[in-house]
Amino acid sequence: MLGLERDADDNAVKAAYRKAAKGMHPDSGGDADQFARLQTCYDLLRDPVRRKVFDDTGFDPQLADPRDLKGLMLLEPLVNEVILDEREPGSFDPLAAMRRKLSDDIVKSRFHILELERHRNRVRQHIDRLGRKAGTDFLGSMLRARSQSIAEAIRNAETQIQSIEQAYAMLEGYSYELAAALEPVLVKGEAAE
Repeated sequence: MLGLERDADDNAVKAAYRKAAKGMHPDSGGDADQFARLQTCYDLLRDPVRRKVFDDTGFDPQLADPRDLKGLMLLEPLVNEVILDEREPGSFDPLAAMRRKLSDDIVKSRFHILELERHRNRVRQHIDRLGRKAGTDFLGSMLRARSQSIAEAIRNAETQIQSIEQAYAMLEGYSYELAAALEPVLVKGEAAE
């Protein structure tokens, strides 16, 4: 929107903003929505943390959908794994590896939820069988607190699954070109199989 290069310094950002603002400001006959977008861009470029996140991801942490940011947080370590992988680029499909890892994480989270639900059910059965003591029911209170903690853990695991699914969806549309398989070299006198 400001027509700047990625490595523009603060002075270039200010100059480009001032130039664009003159024509876009609502007091000068400009569109209020366009000017608001210009102001958002300027604010982003002036904040070094927001700018770094935007440069690295294409997302503004203050304006992006929180689900996208959670997805990015899950993709970040997977990108790091690709970078650190010693295999030759083109010899493996990093996108397939990322998708596999995310799918595995979803399965693990769903299994974790099943285990938590099993534990919560057992706690509820104990609560149902526990006779109440007159006065303070500390055992009942402790068991109910455990049941609530387990319910919270289930909600957290469900939220984690949603984040993983968002990260997976963010990979849609990407493809990776593998290097062509090398043809076997024939030595003189050998027949091709």
